Amino acid sequence: MPHEKSIKPRRETAESKAETTKRVSEEMMQTEAAARNAKTMRLRAARLAQEDTAPTPEPTKRRKK
Repeated sequence: MPHEKSIKPRRETAESKAETTKRVSEEMMQTEAAARNAKTMRLRAARLAQEDTAPTPEPTKRRKK
């Protein structure tokens, strides 16, 4: 058997670790923002639908003192 060099995993530099961390955190923030916006739109649509079906309250008359 010929002597083969074992392949060692290359160590990441501190800069590449920072880039990886930054990329992952940005992806997480974008995912969370998209979920938050979807929830906001869903709740807004539900509120508007509820306001359309709710009767408008009559203004109360003030008492004279």
